Order: sequence, then structure tokens, then C-alpha cells
Amino acid sequence: MALQLGEIIAALGGELHGDAALRIEGLAPLESAQPSQLGFLSNPKYRQQLESSRAGCVIVAPALREQALARGACIVADDPYLYFARLTQLWRRAHARAEGPAIHPSAVIADDAVVEEGARIGPHCVVERGARIGTGTVLKARVYVGEDCVIGARCILHAGVVIGADGFGFAPHQGAWEKIEQLGAVRIGDDVEIGANTCIDRGALADTVIEDGVKMDNLIQVGHNCRIGAHTAIAGCVGIAGSATIGRHCMLGGAAMILGHLTIADRVVISSGSFVARSIHKPGLYTGIFPIDDNANWEKNAATLKQLHTLRDRIKALEKALQEDKK
Repeated sequence: MALQLGEIIAALGGELHGDAALRIEGLAPLESAQPSQLGFLSNPKYRQQLESSRAGCVIVAPALREQALARGACIVADDPYLYFARLTQLWRRAHARAEGPAIHPSAVIADDAVVEEGARIGPHCVVERGARIGTGTVLKARVYVGEDCVIGARCILHAGVVIGADGFGFAPHQGAWEKIEQLGAVRIGDDVEIGANTCIDRGALADTVIEDGVKMDNLIQVGHNCRIGAHTAIAGCVGIAGSATIGRHCMLGGAAMILGHLTIADRVVISSGSFVARSIHKPGLYTGIFPIDDNANWEKNAATLKQLHTLRDRIKALEKALQEDKK
């Protein structure tokens, strides 16, 4: 099903330059878009792709209006990336397939679990006793929601997500481990999206909490009793150890590691692959990555790092001696 440019403008706004009757049959990247497709440019450093693009129409910022007009039709929007995001939603709605039953026949739902109106439960999902699934929330295939866990409204949990497995709690005793029963649950707010095979453990006593609007990628581990603030975004393979508190509007890059019992302030950005071993109390961009190198060089540099504290002491001693000589 194609959409006319005029229909897109009527639904999303924007400033159209071109034929409103032009039919758009798909969305595509600028470099590969065809004359029947629509592309977008949000980062000015890729503006060279604009001139060579064969797209029937492009979405651009006001600063690129004239350059876009030189090649053909365009939609001018204050935030092209946001406009594109909303266009994908419009496209999905226009091309939606007929939905099956709200609760797939293969799903297993406890008698006292609550599935609110408009929620959808996919194939082979399990919703345990006392759990609650909010209105408009979608569980894709094979999602597990443990006892007494609460999922808010309009959430999306992708395939294989596990909510409310036991946290990793054991007490050492005479060379063995004694299990600490995990008596808390998981509480997830509204408008949260959780990627495939991500696991969020239940709390030991208090609940693990994911606040409204959090977006999580695939293969993330959230330990027991963590709290993740509203509208924080976390990329794939991040590991967050138990009882860590992540602030609101943070961004955690892929494969970042957060130690337990730390506090991360609001609006903190952690670079991909960083290891966070201390609390961060001020907003900003933080990086903790030892650069990859030829192994022999890496070993030498790593050995040198171990000597930095003694080298610092020697430099201080030399500085002190120089000051005395000057006197």
C-alpha cells in the first residue's frame, strides 16, 4: 500500500516542496532509495549523499532546504530524525496485518494473573501468579513474567524477555553457598520497551524498578534491586549488577558494565564498552576503555599502568627537589 506525500503531510505536518500526489511505496536509506521511495537526512555530515540520492522525496532540516530542492521533492522538518521516527509509525499502521487473538492459545497465564484490556500475549508466553500486564502492552513470543511482577501500560517486551527470575543471591557457608530467597518482584512503568532475551531479576526484598519510558536493547542483564530512571536508554549487552541506581534520561552504550550498589546521576552518558566502578554524581559523558592494541604492546602498557602510582610519587619528589634548588 503506497502513501501519497499529501497524506503524509496531513498526518505528520512538515513543509512539503513537491507534488502532493506523488506515491511513496517504501522508506529507504538515502544511498539506496529509489524514485518511489522516501529517505531522510538528519546528520549534515552526510549531505553529500543528498545530491546523489535517487529518492523520490527526502526529509531534511531547514538548513538543507535549498540543497534538497536542487535535486527534487522534499519535506522540511525542524527535526528530520523525529519526523522519520513518526513516519515509520504511520507506515506500520498503514500496512498492519490482521491481528490474531489477543492471547495466543499456547500462552500459559495463571488464574490470578491480571491481563488488562488491550494487552496482547504472544505464543508460548508464561505469566505467573499475581502478575499484572497493563493495557495496550504487547508480549512477543516466549516472554516470561514471574510471580507478582507488574508491567505497565503500552509496553513492548520482545521475544525471550525474562522478567522476575531470581536475583543472584547466595550466602557463603563452610565452602558452599546458601540460597537467599528473592522475595521482591519487578515493577515496570508505562511506555517501556525491552529487547529480545533481556533479563530483569526480581528483588531480594524490595522490588527491582524500571521507570516510565525506559528503552532497553537486546541481551541486557539487570540485577536484583536495581532502579533505572525514566526515559533512560540502554544499548545491547549492558550488564548492571545488583542494587545499582541509574538516573533519568541516561544513555548507556553497548557492553558497558555497571558494578553493584553504585549511583549514576540523571543525564549521564556512558560510552560503549566502559567499565563503571564508582558512582557518578554529575551529568556528562564518561568513558573508561583501555584501547585495543597488538597483544605484546598491550601487555607492556598494562604493566606500565600498574606503576603509575610509583611514577607519580617519583615525579612529586623531583618537583619538590627542584623547588628546593631554586630557593
